[in-house]
Parts: sequence; structure tokens; C-alpha cells
Amino acid sequence: MNINATLFAQAIVFAILVWFTMKFVWPPIAKALDERALKISDGLAAAEKAKTELAVANKRVEEELSKSRNESATRLADAERRAQTLIEEAKARATEEAAKIVAAARQEAEAEAFKAREALRDEVAALAVKGAEQILQREVNASVHAEMLTRLKTEL
Repeated sequence: MNINATLFAQAIVFAILVWFTMKFVWPPIAKALDERALKISDGLAAAEKAKTELAVANKRVEEELSKSRNESATRLADAERRAQTLIEEAKARATEEAAKIVAAARQEAEAEAFKAREALRDEVAALAVKGAEQILQREVNASVHAEMLTRLKTEL
């Protein structure tokens, strides 16, 4: 066998192999590679889109948190104001109630003092009558001298 013929035969077999590969093997491989590249680019685009959406969502979450913090601070301030108002109203009611109790106690004390003065006047009048009886050594008629006793009572 001649080396040239062998090389020529190998070149023909190689050309057939190249043609067969280009015709039947390479298109499915290229198609699979193209599909794979498309999937990878779609995945990268989706990842980029998700990253953008995540940034937007994080920004919205921060805004909502800030809004919630402001709202809760406002509500807390309102609650504190309401509590302070209720405390002031309760203090005012307690002061009014205390003033009423003190006024009632004063009136009751004045009434008791008046009753005590009246009782003391009656006792002083009775003692004066007894003293007058003992001085005069005779009995004094209370109905006859009622006017004198009343005058004495008012002077005391």
C-alpha cells in the first residue's frame, strides 16, 4: 500500500466525518448550546429583575416602617395627651369633691357649734335660775319669768 493512497483515503474519511458531524451531530449540539445560553441569559435577566424588585420592595418596606414609626409615635403622643387630660380632669373633680366635703364639714361643724351654744345657753339660763332661787330662797316660776330668761339667753 502506498502512503499517498492511505493519506488520500484518510483525508476522504476525515472529510466524510466532518461532513457527517456538521450535518447531523453539530446542529443538535449547537441548538442545545443556544438553548442553554438563552436559559442562562433569561436566568440572569430574571435575577437582575428580581434584584431590582427586591431593592424596590426594600425601599417600600423602609417607607412603611418609617410611616408606622411616625404613626405609632403620633398615637403614643395622643395617648399621653389624653392620659394627661384625664389626670387633670380627675384632679379637678377630686378638688371639687374635696371642697364639697370640706364645705359640708364646715356647715356641720357650724351647726354643731350652734347647737352646743344653744345647749350651753339653756344650761346657763337654768343655772342662773337655780342660782337666783338659792339667792332669793324662794322658788321662781319659769312661766312668769320666761321673757327674762329669753332675754338672758340672747345676751349670752
